Amino acid sequence: MAGTARRRDGHVTQERMLEEAMAAIAEDGLASLTMSALAERLGTSGGHILYYFGSKDLLLLAALRWSEAALAEERRALLGRRVAAERKLDLFLKLYLPRGPRDPRWTLWIELWARAAGNDALREAQVELDRGWQEDLEALLATGVARKRFAPLDTATRASELLALLDGLSTRVVLGQDAGAALEVARSAAGTLIPPYVPEDGDGR
Repeated sequence: MAGTARRRDGHVTQERMLEEAMAAIAEDGLASLTMSALAERLGTSGGHILYYFGSKDLLLLAALRWSEAALAEERRALLGRRVAAERKLDLFLKLYLPRGPRDPRWTLWIELWARAAGNDALREAQVELDRGWQEDLEALLATGVARKRFAPLDTATRASELLALLDGLSTRVVLGQDAGAALEVARSAAGTLIPPYVPEDGDGR
């Protein structure tokens, strides 16, 4: 979570702005988030927020990057845990999927997808953030294959396929589908795309 909300000069910190923007999206939705409404929540001026971010689009992109940076740290910690690859994969699914319809990170992702086609900066950000998830999932799968927890497979292709499926499930959750049901579908799909290792005769595990 963010630290002190204000610097000694009385200005709200950028991190606090991003934190409050995410909270506002979770509470009232993206459409209700305006510079003036955010400034009122923070007890500052809309001009102060614009000074740091320039526009609402850039504020939203910064908020998404901030949220994703925290999740990237969680992924690194997950990859370093001493648990079975199957357990790591399940935890990865939970980390990726939204917690419910008001998940602010996923609200921002869907907005980014809608705007990225006509905005080079947003499109580049999407590619960059997606790459982090792809690379970490590939690493997880490669370790599972090497340790004979998963059957031999093309880790890049399977990671891409699973992430595409998770994107679709996540969109459904934001639109109102039960998050628990989406997780069960994700688990079933992961079991199909990433089958367990089956030792051959005489091959110890």
